[in-house]
Amino acid sequence: MTQELDVVVRQRIRGLRLARGWTLDNLATRCFLSPSTLSRIETGHRRVALDQLVPIARALGTTLDQLVEPAGDEDVVIRPEPQASAGRTVWMLSREGAPQGVTVAKMRIEPEGRNSEPHELGVHPGREWFTVLSGAIRLRLGERTIIVPPGHAAEFSTMVPHAIEAHDEPTEIVSIFDLEGERAHLHGAAPAAAAVRSDAG
Repeated sequence: MTQELDVVVRQRIRGLRLARGWTLDNLATRCFLSPSTLSRIETGHRRVALDQLVPIARALGTTLDQLVEPAGDEDVVIRPEPQASAGRTVWMLSREGAPQGVTVAKMRIEPEGRNSEPHELGVHPGREWFTVLSGAIRLRLGERTIIVPPGHAAEFSTMVPHAIEAHDEPTEIVSIFDLEGERAHLHGAAPAAAAVRSDAG
């Protein structure tokens, strides 16, 4: 185990113990080590041995693999590559197969020309949510049109016919899609749709 990983393992042991509200005595009882041994392990005054890590991991409700997993940034930092099409640029902010089956994306939407045909309203199962970072969104829900300004969020059932468009200027949003929404908006369906009940009032 490298010195850097050794430090991370010690931090994980202490962090998991404190998260459970356990003293050194509490953990010692569960992993059959002395409190003084655990204290020296956590503070770096004793080398962490494999035969000690196994009962410690079990007592803390984790696995040895998770306890000694390298602490690189590959599983933390996402460096999205932009994907552009039809007046939209999308940056994926979540990994494929994210928890709860949701996808998070940043989108930059260019305004349509004044003589352009309005987007066709889309419908699909599920719910979606977005917040406006800059510019303003013109949200069309059936017969209604709602202007969503910067700093406001919107959410609604996507079974309502809907379209999201930039209102007069390039607009950036962060949007959360369920699986159906991801298919509709990020994988080749009409670029008009996204989700929304306006919090703008």
